Amino acid sequence: MSRILAALLWLIHFLPFRAVAAIGSAAGAMLFWLIAERRRVTRVNLEKCFPDLPRAERERLARAHFRAVGRSVVDHALLWWASRDRICRLVRVEGLEHLRAATGKNGGAPVVLFVPHFVGLDAGATRLICDASLAGMYARQKDPVFDRLLQHGRSRFGDQRIFSRQEGIRPLLACMREGRALYYLPDQDYGPRDAIFVPFFGVPAATIPGLSRIARIAGAKVLPCVTRMLPGGAGYVLDIEPPWENFPTDDLAADTRRMNAYIEQRVAGMPEQYNWMHKRFKTRPPGEASFY
Repeated sequence: MSRILAALLWLIHFLPFRAVAAIGSAAGAMLFWLIAERRRVTRVNLEKCFPDLPRAERERLARAHFRAVGRSVVDHALLWWASRDRICRLVRVEGLEHLRAATGKNGGAPVVLFVPHFVGLDAGATRLICDASLAGMYARQKDPVFDRLLQHGRSRFGDQRIFSRQEGIRPLLACMREGRALYYLPDQDYGPRDAIFVPFFGVPAATIPGLSRIARIAGAKVLPCVTRMLPGGAGYVLDIEPPWENFPTDDLAADTRRMNAYIEQRVAGMPEQYNWMHKRFKTRPPGEASFY
């Protein structure tokens, strides 16, 4: 089955951008009814994060989220097989000068690109490797076909390094010392180990304080990096912001709260594009019942 789906995606990559986007949106709308568990998780997350939003509006947001996810999944047809020139036309980059200045030969330093889990993160990564050498971490996929395709998509241009989470941060730190920016996604619930509870939309959320720790260990600058999906099949915009000032500090919890607060700020501008299907509040403080 995975080979058949991969073959379908390969065929889709020959279509125009808008046709690919339309197929993805339709697939996402269908998945809203087919994947009951993720539909329920999405509704719970939206209720917890937007309790003052009318229920009908949260439902509209949930459906829009599934359409955005479906589109991002089908867009992998382009990310995995489209030409470099076509990728550059699909994803517009804003703020690349901030990355180049941070990693430049004169006063360059290790760099962490802080990448929250918005639906465009893979599009942003594929576009960025057209211009920069990156290091990244990924979760191994159960299906070997899609595992190979995922690695291929994130490393097919330039000189990239990708490691599984099981390998830890040591190889990532080595790559940063060589001048590669770390494309780092720290905002999911990986369980209680090494996590601290900090607010996310006012709800205590188990959060890995890795952004602060890695920045401190490596002496790295942290540049927020968010990719926004544009409407109507118009592609994406990858936005690289200037380095954060006064980060990291000596207060690990404060640094991690700052990270979550930044994500909340970006969610406000495109709420349907954050990864609400993920069980972000899976780990609860001792004695608190599960949300899911």
